[in-house]
Amino acid sequence: MLRNPALLAIAVTCLMATSPAEARGLSVSIVRTAHGIPHIRATNWQGIGYGVGYAYGQDNLCLIAEEFATIAGERSLHFGAKAGAVLGFEPVDNLSSDLFFRSAINLPALRKSWRKAGKPERQLFTGYVAGHNRLLRDLGAAGVPVACRGKPWVRPITLDDLLRLNEKQMLLAGSLNFAPAVANAAPPLQQTAVAASIALPDPHDTGIGSNGWAFGAETTANGRGLVVGNPHFPWFGPARFWQMHVTIPGIIDAMGVGIAGTPLPTLGFNQHIAWTHTVTAARHFTLHALQLDPQDPTAYLVDGKRHAMLRRTISVPMADGAAPITRTLYSSRFGQLLAAPATGLGWSGTSAYALKEANAGNQRGIGTWIKIARARSTADIRMAVESSLGIPWVNTIAADAQGNALLADVTAVPNVSAAKVAACATPLSQRLALRLTLLDGSRSACDWETVRGTPVAGLMPARDQAVFESRDYLANSNDSYWLTTPKAPAKALSPILGAAETERTLRTRSGLIEIGRRLAGTDGLPGTRLDHANAKAMAFANKSLAAELTLAPLLALCATDATLAPACAALVGWDGRFNNDSRGAYLFHAYWEKTQQLPGLWATPFSLADPVNTPRDFITSGEQGVKLRALLAEAVARLAKEGIALDARWGDVQTAPRGAERIAIHGADGPLGVLNVQRSIPVPGGLMPVHGSSYVQVVGFDDAGPVADAVLSYSQSTDPASPWYADQTRAYSAKRWHRLPFTAAQIAADSPGPVLELKE
Repeated sequence: MLRNPALLAIAVTCLMATSPAEARGLSVSIVRTAHGIPHIRATNWQGIGYGVGYAYGQDNLCLIAEEFATIAGERSLHFGAKAGAVLGFEPVDNLSSDLFFRSAINLPALRKSWRKAGKPERQLFTGYVAGHNRLLRDLGAAGVPVACRGKPWVRPITLDDLLRLNEKQMLLAGSLNFAPAVANAAPPLQQTAVAASIALPDPHDTGIGSNGWAFGAETTANGRGLVVGNPHFPWFGPARFWQMHVTIPGIIDAMGVGIAGTPLPTLGFNQHIAWTHTVTAARHFTLHALQLDPQDPTAYLVDGKRHAMLRRTISVPMADGAAPITRTLYSSRFGQLLAAPATGLGWSGTSAYALKEANAGNQRGIGTWIKIARARSTADIRMAVESSLGIPWVNTIAADAQGNALLADVTAVPNVSAAKVAACATPLSQRLALRLTLLDGSRSACDWETVRGTPVAGLMPARDQAVFESRDYLANSNDSYWLTTPKAPAKALSPILGAAETERTLRTRSGLIEIGRRLAGTDGLPGTRLDHANAKAMAFANKSLAAELTLAPLLALCATDATLAPACAALVGWDGRFNNDSRGAYLFHAYWEKTQQLPGLWATPFSLADPVNTPRDFITSGEQGVKLRALLAEAVARLAKEGIALDARWGDVQTAPRGAERIAIHGADGPLGVLNVQRSIPVPGGLMPVHGSSYVQVVGFDDAGPVADAVLSYSQSTDPASPWYADQTRAYSAKRWHRLPFTAAQIAADSPGPVLELKE
C-alpha cells in the first residue's frame, strides 16, 4: 500500500494521464556522452518523444514542472498572486499571468486542430507525455530534486499540457509579452489602478536576439556549407536550450537543441544540413483601434454596424483556500482587448484596442521542424518553411554540404501591405510605428488581407516575404531582412516585416564588418576563408564596435581633464574587448550605457551608400565634449560606489554563480557592438548574466558528414546536484568548445555512460 500521500497522488494522476493504449509498445534507448548530451534512439516517433520527455525531466524536472503550472494558469495557486516571474521575456505578476493563459489559450480549439496534425507530431507529443510521467514514477516522491520535492505542482501531465506549452512557445516573441495589458483590460467603470499603470513593452528591447551566419562554397575553406549560430536566449526559465540527439534509423538523425517541452531539435544539424535561427524583425500581431458604441463601451462599430464584444469570465484559484479571483475579459473580431493607458492605448467610452495574433493556434511549427531536421538540402528547408508558414517568429538560416546558403525571413506574419498600413493608420499609429502596427478597426477593409494558398486565412504568403539563397554568405543579427547581404541590399517590403533602408544596430554592423575583414584577410587570422578555427575565434572575439568607433577620441578628450586621469589610465590599458582578462572593460561598459542615449553622437550620418560603416566619426568637441566628460565621471563614481576598480578584469565583474563558485563570463551587451552578447543584471560586486549567448554552434561538413563544434553556455541541467549543472559554463568561460559526437563511432569515443533502455 502507498502510505506517502505525495507518492499516492503521483501514482493516481499517472494512471489518469496516460491511457493503456498510449503506454503500449513504448521503447527507447538513451545513452549520454560528455556534458550529459542524450543520444535518443527509437524505432518510431512515439519512442523519440518518450525518450526526450524522460531525459529532459532528468535534467530539468523542477523547471518544466513549474512551467506546466504556469501555462495551466495556476501560478497564483502555488506561488501567490502578488509574486511574479518572467513570462516570455518580460516580468509579470502571477495573477496577470494566470488570467492571460486562462483566457488566451483556447484548449478545445487546440484539441480539435491537433487531431488533424500529422502522425509524427501526434506520436512525438504522446510519447513525450508518457516519458515525463514514466520519470515521475521511476523517481517516486523521494527522488524528485530537492528544489521542488513535495510540491503539489510537480505532477504527471496530459496531452493538454503539451498543447498549452506549444501555444505559449508560438506566442513567445509576440502577444505573450503583452499579457498584463490583456489580463487587466476592462471597460471604464471597471478599471483598476493596476490597469491604469500598464504600458506596453518595447518589442525591440525585450532582450531577445541572436547572430546567425550561413557561409556557402565561395567563402568556406573546403567549398562546403558552414553555419555559425549564436542564439541569445534566457539563462533562466523554460526558454533555456537543452541539447539532444534523436535517431529513428532511416527516418531521422538530427542533433541540436530545443527549449522546454520541445520533442526534437529545433536548431542544429543532420548528415546533410545545418541550421540556426535568429528572432526576426517582423511583427506577428497587429493592434486594432476600435470605435465604440457611445451607449455601450463593450460594443464596437465596424463599417457602421454594431457588434457586441464577447465576454468571458475567468476564475483563477488562489492559495491557502482563499476564494478564487474572477475577472471578465473581452474580445472582438480582431482578438482580445488590451489596455495600456500609459502608452496612450487606454479603454475609454469611445475607443478601445484589440490585439490580433498571427501565431494563435499555430500547431504547424513542430511539423515544419520535423521536415527541417530531415532535410537533405537548403532547398528542402525553404520548401518546408514556405509551404507551412509554421515557423513562428524566427529567421531560418542554413547551409548544406553542397555549399548552398539560405536565409528565410518567412514566418506566420499578418498579411498587411505597406499600402494598407498607410491607408488604415489612425492618429496614434505614427507615434507607435517604431514599436507596433496599429490599424483602424472601424473598417473591415483594414483587416488582414486573405489570399489563396496560405494555410491560414490572413497570413502573408511566402512570396511576399524575404528569402535569400547564396553561395557566398548570408547574415542576420536581428535587424530586418534589408541588409542580409550587403553586396545587394534587398528591396523594401511591407513595414510589418521590419524597417528597410534605415540605420542598422552596432551589433549588426559589427558582424558584417568582421565577416568582411575575414574574407579580405585583414582580421589577423590565417587565410581569407571560413573554417572551424577562425569561425570559433570570430564568435568569441568579444570585440566592441562602440569602442572601435569612440575610444581613441574619448581618450584624447579625457586627457585634457586632470580629474579624469585615473579613468584615462584604465581605458588606455583596455584592449577594446570584453574577454575575461580585459581590464577597464567595465568602466567603458558603465560609460557607454549612458553615452549611447545622447543625440548627435556622429559627425558622419547614416548613408544608404555605406550602411555598414555609417554613422561614424565620434563628436567630442564643444558642448558634446562637456557631456561626455561628465558621463565618464559618472561612470567612475558608479564603479567607486560598487567597490569595483577602474581597471578590474571583466571576468571578475561578470560572473555566473554555480553554488559557491563564481564562473567568469566573457561577452557583453549588444549595444556595445559586441557580437557575443551577454545581458546582465547588477549584483553585489558586479554583474550576473541573465540573457545572451546560449547554444553556440559552428557546423560544417566533410566527406563523412557533419563536423560540429558547440558549447551550451549555462550547461545542460538546472539541478545543482547534477554533474551537468556547471561543466559547460566552465567550458564557455575558457572558450573551450566540444566536438559533438554524431556517428556511432564518435558516440562510442565520447565518454558514453550506460545505456538506459525504457519500455512499457
